[in-house]
Amino acid sequence: MGDDGLNDDPVTRRSPALCRFFGAVMARRMRRDFHAVRLARPGWPALPADRPVIVCLNHPSWWDPALLIVMGTTRYHDRPGYGPIEAAMLRRYRFMARIGLFGVEPGRAGAAAFLRHGRRILADPRSMLWITAEGAFTDPRRRPVRLRPGIAHLVRRAPEALVVPLAVEYPFWDESTPEALVRFGEPVAASAFAGQPVPGIASSLERRLEATMDALALDAQSRDPARFLTLIDGTAGVGGVYDLWRRARAWVGGQRFTPTHGDTPDKEEVARR
Repeated sequence: MGDDGLNDDPVTRRSPALCRFFGAVMARRMRRDFHAVRLARPGWPALPADRPVIVCLNHPSWWDPALLIVMGTTRYHDRPGYGPIEAAMLRRYRFMARIGLFGVEPGRAGAAAFLRHGRRILADPRSMLWITAEGAFTDPRRRPVRLRPGIAHLVRRAPEALVVPLAVEYPFWDESTPEALVRFGEPVAASAFAGQPVPGIASSLERRLEATMDALALDAQSRDPARFLTLIDGTAGVGGVYDLWRRARAWVGGQRFTPTHGDTPDKEEVARR
């Protein structure tokens, strides 16, 4: 066992209290830097309490870990959450091992460690393993979707798990801050892939994730908040001289200043009336 913690058991290294703390910190950060965090309808998938979950998602931005820890410590606070990260990054930020991240080296040794840690994590039926399966930052419109083979190997070895695709993107709509948009796809039992070769499992996972990403792309292009559940209300307004002028104009006219672009109610607000 090395002194850098990369080969340590991720289950014993994880601190629930530290996870909750960083979840709260990241929620505040996203509230400041995003207009909103939104989940596409129909919303959260039904996950049985007696099965571990592998979440397979695309990887558009370095914001992804922050988004995942917020989702994991709010909606899924009863499920211990984990995720792989480049070993070099974990060596640089060792505290990440305390919030459920485990290091993966490149090459065969790293692949073997990923499978070993994955099987250890999934032995707990409450656990959630969040995997940015593209392995590198990738534009959410890039097609076809291609995943690293490690997740297919893990799915083949974990028939007890449930596999859930998750699409993520960060478009700009009408505000100076972006939207963080997510959509879950239909869960599938890993046992459904029993007997299939690894390339076949990988192709199926890629198709499922791509279909979920395509559905989210349509939601994003609509710019319609009513197609989403709002998880976090963030920062509105253009800022700077433009917002100062809009405030002054509202004050002179005896109106309440609304920071959202265009001084019009949010479509979600309209839908609630």
